[in-house]
Amino acid sequence: MIGMTEYAELQVTSNYSFLRGASHPGELVSQAAALGHSAIAITDRNSLAGVVRAHVAAKEAGVRLVVGCRLDLQDAPSLLVFPRDRAAYGRLSQLLTIGKRRTEKGDCRLYLADILDGKTFQGGAGQMVIALPPEKLDAAYDRHLLKLKYKFQKNLYLSVKHNYYGDD
Repeated sequence: MIGMTEYAELQVTSNYSFLRGASHPGELVSQAAALGHSAIAITDRNSLAGVVRAHVAAKEAGVRLVVGCRLDLQDAPSLLVFPRDRAAYGRLSQLLTIGKRRTEKGDCRLYLADILDGKTFQGGAGQMVIALPPEKLDAAYDRHLLKLKYKFQKNLYLSVKHNYYGDD
């Protein structure tokens, strides 16, 4: 193993994100360790299912696991959400349960109003939230960001990515 780096990938999808990720959480953690990463975040889509196996693998590999989830919203851009404490983890789990009860097994239907709701998600108390950019930026994205900024304040971050489309 090479020396540990401070780098941590925050958007890793395991095979628990059906048709999106292919590797088991333990394989992802092992690869992060082999690359010398000090931490890895497993952020499956609308699910915390990969976190348990990732936790076991991370303990064995000596890699810090950042618990998180990608929330794919029906009416707004996706968010990466990272609970900072046990209570926040519980609120995130409740939010996912609400989304899963709205639809068929294996799916989850969440809306921006669910995230902004003061009752279940409590305005993101104890959460770190990263807004993911859509394929095309538009005025609707700006409006969603303003709502999120108002609600999450210093707990909201923006993701930046290079798409490598050739015309970026």
